[in-house]
Amino acid sequence: MSIDKQNLPLHVAITMDGNGRWAQAKNLPRTSGHNEGLHVAKRIVKASSDLGIKFLTLYVFSTENWKRAQQEVGFLMNLIHSHLCGELNFYKKNKIKINHIGDFKGLPESVQKDIAKAIEDTKDFTGMTVNLAINYGGRNEIVRGIKKIVDNNIKSENIDEKLVSQYMDMPESPDVDLLIRTGGEKRLSNYLLWHIPYAEQVYTDTLWPDYSNEEFYSNIEIFQHRNRRFGAEK
Repeated sequence: MSIDKQNLPLHVAITMDGNGRWAQAKNLPRTSGHNEGLHVAKRIVKASSDLGIKFLTLYVFSTENWKRAQQEVGFLMNLIHSHLCGELNFYKKNKIKINHIGDFKGLPESVQKDIAKAIEDTKDFTGMTVNLAINYGGRNEIVRGIKKIVDNNIKSENIDEKLVSQYMDMPESPDVDLLIRTGGEKRLSNYLLWHIPYAEQVYTDTLWPDYSNEEFYSNIEIFQHRNRRFGAEK
């Protein structure tokens, strides 16, 4: 590993794609892929924390995922519950602060309680912040943000990018520096549309349950070799 610790992305976001296809390739139920994917997510969170990355956002469940089979959706909700309720010691040991982004009110009440408790239990931790995108959609986030601005009777002349960012789901997190998507697809899938204007993007064919720490480090190195111009000529 030849990562430059002085040139880390401040904010990494990951689309954890390929759980279902991984399971189907092994003649396993799709739920087995999601279960394995959770173990990988925890490992990558730990690797990110150990590297010194300050913000990590994980695409857990999109606003479009409700279209999946009821059994699979139910399993995913239970998986979220078991993870949030069972990992406090992991968060505490690594000083990880949990945040939620997405349509909170659109989640089952039991999941809302799990998320609220995880946020409360970790609010004073000073290490990495992990944003869990659950019932999240980029357009949905922007619409909800606009509604908040309207509800607060903010005059149009006072609206700028900085103010809009304050009404998005993660105002305390900087823009994404590096967006990683596993699973072979090369699209954004309605993910973090406001937050990725100049994110470097890395796409890998690896299905999420097969994603290793070594590949994660390699993706970080790819980022470090990119020439980030932010619209300027260099």
